[in-house]
Amino acid sequence: MKSYDIAVIPGDGIGKEVVPASLDVLHTVAEVHGGLRFHFTSFPWSCDYYLEHGTMMPENGLDILQNYEAIFLGAVGDPARVPDHISLWGLLIKIRRGFEQSINVRPAKYFQGLESPLKNPKHFDLIVVRENSEGEYSEIGGRIYNGEDQIAIQNAVFSRKGTERVMRYAFELAKKRRGHVTSATKSNGIVHTMPFWDDVFKDICKEYPDIGHASYHIDALSAFFVTKPEIFDVVVASNLFGDILTDLGGAIMGSIGIAPAANINTSGKYPSMFEPVHGSAPDIYGKGIANPIGQIWTAKMMLDHFGEFEIANLLLEAIEDVTSRGIKTPDIGGQSTTREVTEEICRCLKGMAGYNRTR
Repeated sequence: MKSYDIAVIPGDGIGKEVVPASLDVLHTVAEVHGGLRFHFTSFPWSCDYYLEHGTMMPENGLDILQNYEAIFLGAVGDPARVPDHISLWGLLIKIRRGFEQSINVRPAKYFQGLESPLKNPKHFDLIVVRENSEGEYSEIGGRIYNGEDQIAIQNAVFSRKGTERVMRYAFELAKKRRGHVTSATKSNGIVHTMPFWDDVFKDICKEYPDIGHASYHIDALSAFFVTKPEIFDVVVASNLFGDILTDLGGAIMGSIGIAPAANINTSGKYPSMFEPVHGSAPDIYGKGIANPIGQIWTAKMMLDHFGEFEIANLLLEAIEDVTSRGIKTPDIGGQSTTREVTEEICRCLKGMAGYNRTR
């Protein structure tokens, strides 16, 4: 019997609805698998916690989380009450950087039952591997002077270690998929960091002679995500470019509300964290209509991380079977509630696994 200890942070808004729904699904996964067990420990760290304690998480929060095998996060943010720079840097980014979660992985695929805005989506199935710790999102920089003389400087930081790490991760992932990696660059306009990125990519390509590769400038690549997304397998990108491409990936699926993400610590020294891409959506919190698919697909990615590939793929099949039959929340054109979608995914999962026949 395999057992996994998971720290759960529902967070804010609909995170407090879709996370419990996803835990129900994971309990069903354990039931139908037979050889899995999950232990969940929930933490109330959120904007509510901040308003009560003056901090998004306790001072020893990272020490507490370090003892778990993974972190399952819902949503962070309530901008009407707590500024985003406080909520994000006090919880989400603090965990990412404190636990050296240097890789962010976000898939996008044609989903049966979802209406893609693309005229002919051609069953695209791609994954963006984003550098998650440096690049354009470094904290180096500042402002000087005042008034019309004010100057803002933001320094992008690209280390060879970090760049090689994200690229090797992308190539290793491509070995398990369709065998192709595309690099996002802009070396014709960004004259120092992007030529460096290109040079490292060329070096890493030599280590993987059996993996196909290509490099596109980010503007053209963004256009190709819309005009021919089916050509992509694994796309590797810097922090900013990856951030943009993954939202675009959610858009061409038909909703960013179903997109999942994984923040990976490649060394195993610290736990990795799994979260949906969608926000906290405080405007619909409590109405019972939040879309749980992003969080449930995130659970699938966590299962992949644990090496539980068979049951993980079965879970994704169950999600897609449910959407293909029109059982969807209002944000993607359905009339079902959060609970109805969740329960149907659980029923479908049991049916696919032959659960009812063997009980």
